[in-house]
Amino acid sequence: MSTAARLADEAATVGRDDALIAATVAAVKLTGSEMLRHFDTQARSPTNLPDLVGAIHANDRRSLEIVRSLLERARPKAGWVEDELEGGSLPDSEWWIVDPMEGNINHVQGLAQWGVSATLVRDNVPVMTAVYEPVAGRLYTAVRGHGAAYANEVPMRVSAKTSLEAAIVTTGQAKPGESAETYRRIGESITAMLQAALVVRMTVPATFELAQVAAGNIDGFWQFSNVRSGQVAGALLVSEAGGVVSDIDGRPWTLASNDFLASAPGTHNEFVAALKNVA
Repeated sequence: MSTAARLADEAATVGRDDALIAATVAAVKLTGSEMLRHFDTQARSPTNLPDLVGAIHANDRRSLEIVRSLLERARPKAGWVEDELEGGSLPDSEWWIVDPMEGNINHVQGLAQWGVSATLVRDNVPVMTAVYEPVAGRLYTAVRGHGAAYANEVPMRVSAKTSLEAAIVTTGQAKPGESAETYRRIGESITAMLQAALVVRMTVPATFELAQVAAGNIDGFWQFSNVRSGQVAGALLVSEAGGVVSDIDGRPWTLASNDFLASAPGTHNEFVAALKNVA
């Protein structure tokens, strides 16, 4: 029996969150390590969209087969979100929200920014998460109420900055094929932030950017649209590292929120003000 399978069995038997986070970590690390075997920095994505989508789906299937079996073994009664691009609230219960290939397009393209994330949600509140970046060898974990998130077991804290003009901020698409209205808002928001912040970045996947907000390397992240799998892990990491997670208008973020903002406390009000005219 593999270590990941043994930990999954122990988590199912014991039922404690400390056992479950160990099983979750083992699941994402085993899955990520397997996908690393299929990664090539010299790879280039197919030249047409159907073949590109096919390669992405093949990655998802390969990764999901491993991570789902282990997580369902660890928490047999928890529900499973089938569509990683869905958004909105879930029926009250326990659910696994998993992205088996965070940054899948990067993996296909030979870029290093990809990984595996798994978050357990209870009654629409994320309570634990594990995110693994195989190429970088970085593991992020957080458990709700423990007061800290960890990168390779080192406590993370958000930035201490108090001025947006000194901040590095970032955004990105929530999913392919966004509406024309969402693309307009993204463009206008970038213009607004270019005027308000020091440096503006745009990239995917969102989870890794949010992990860097939790670590204090980046000062804030915003995103239009609602995609649970791209936000729940990062929301827990940032909040447990002392950050503020809200919608674009500054209201507390929930799975039902239409948009997303996470930042250091000292810049959050300025962040909201900078985006207030993006309607």
